[in-house]
Amino acid sequence: MEIRNLKFTMKKLRVHFVGIKGVGMTPLAIIAKEAGFVVTGSDVDQEFITDAALKKAGITFFSGFSAEHVDKVDLVIASGAHKLNNVEVQAAEISGKQVITQGEAVGLFMKGKIFDKDFTGISIAGTHGKTTTSAMVATVLKDAGLDPTYVIGTGDVGSLGQPGHFGKGRYFVAEADEYITDPHGDRTIKFMWQQPQIAVITNIEYDHPDVYESLDDVHGAFLAFANQLSEKGALIVCGDDKEIQRLLTVYPRKAITYGFSPTNDYVITRSSISGEQTFFWVSAHGTELGEFAVRASGDHNALNALATVIVGLELGLPVEKIKKGLLAFRGSKRRLEFMGDLITGAKVYDDYAHHPTEIKTTLQALRKQYEKKKIVCIFQPHTYSRTKMLLNDFSKSFTVVDSVVLTDIYASAREQVDDSVSSLKLAELMAGQHKEVLYLATLSDVVKYIDQSRFRSDTVIVTMGAGDVYKIHGELNFV
Repeated sequence: MEIRNLKFTMKKLRVHFVGIKGVGMTPLAIIAKEAGFVVTGSDVDQEFITDAALKKAGITFFSGFSAEHVDKVDLVIASGAHKLNNVEVQAAEISGKQVITQGEAVGLFMKGKIFDKDFTGISIAGTHGKTTTSAMVATVLKDAGLDPTYVIGTGDVGSLGQPGHFGKGRYFVAEADEYITDPHGDRTIKFMWQQPQIAVITNIEYDHPDVYESLDDVHGAFLAFANQLSEKGALIVCGDDKEIQRLLTVYPRKAITYGFSPTNDYVITRSSISGEQTFFWVSAHGTELGEFAVRASGDHNALNALATVIVGLELGLPVEKIKKGLLAFRGSKRRLEFMGDLITGAKVYDDYAHHPTEIKTTLQALRKQYEKKKIVCIFQPHTYSRTKMLLNDFSKSFTVVDSVVLTDIYASAREQVDDSVSSLKLAELMAGQHKEVLYLATLSDVVKYIDQSRFRSDTVIVTMGAGDVYKIHGELNFV
């Protein structure tokens, strides 16, 4: 996908971000500020997980939207949610200012011309694992002294300090999102704006039913993304994934495969979990690379880490430097993040999982970590369309936990309410196949439930979902 040519003559751009608190927008705003641009922004008056990152970066923003906010800017970057019917976007377009979306901005930044810089792009794609793998790659490069630029779609990455950074080095690491550019207009898949030299695909599954009619459509999008790589580019894929196996049958060039299966180029020969660390051993083309460790629990994180190892090797990093960099990784916000212990003794975690496979994989990792404890999962479904399309799969995703509490569906701003699906209906579907399922409509109901239950040290609570379920942590009584 060709990035449009932006017509700027001044070096110090004035960039305004509409919807600046979005997890895809905040990292871009931080990059622009660190690059020396004048950054302004606006958003709704609600708490977001990115608030602390914006404050740390010294970026102030308007609460609410007004045409006056874009009077003196050169470029407007708008999130997909705010592209249509936003007064700032409309005012900018009427006055002839350049307006682009978040997805196009990632591609524009990676291209580097706006910074007068030539980047080597590293894009991390996949239905699951993009954020964690991107954060791992950026951490390894940072620890190796390469000072990468990066866009990580979360509020905080412990080993990086911020979810975005404009580095002095040549590498640009970015998540490559399979959602569309603008739900109300441009249906270009976001990752098609990126033109990387290295691309990772962690897995391919059916998600975003508001965009894709079938798994075949999702498959076609990822194939188009892979085909954008130059002949000298490197495609790194998880060869254990069935849809990736199908993609490789039609992908015209050689790809580097990784996974647990011995048919892959890079193979995890064994793995183990100790506390919140995962240890894994790697063989590459029959040569033993030895033991690696990462501070993230679960075999899925061993796979994310192995993809990171391969990226490092493709860039010429020594194995020992890669091992050291992985150990520096401290996890990402809302990715099985340990929140603390309640005064009653229970441990509390938080996770962003919102797809049946993510839920199942994350809870299995938590179960391996706490084999003898009771696990209570507080799940807030995200979007009516996803919940409706994958309802049966959701009902089977919580089998390893002892208790599931379902709250009302968190509706996306991009969709209408659908009364044909609800969390109560999901709870009723799960009742026959799970020993304890509760439906509690609101987050305040959940807080009351936790307070009244007085969970002890034999219990682990995990809040889960892509909405605002994490906000209950501020209402709980931690040590």
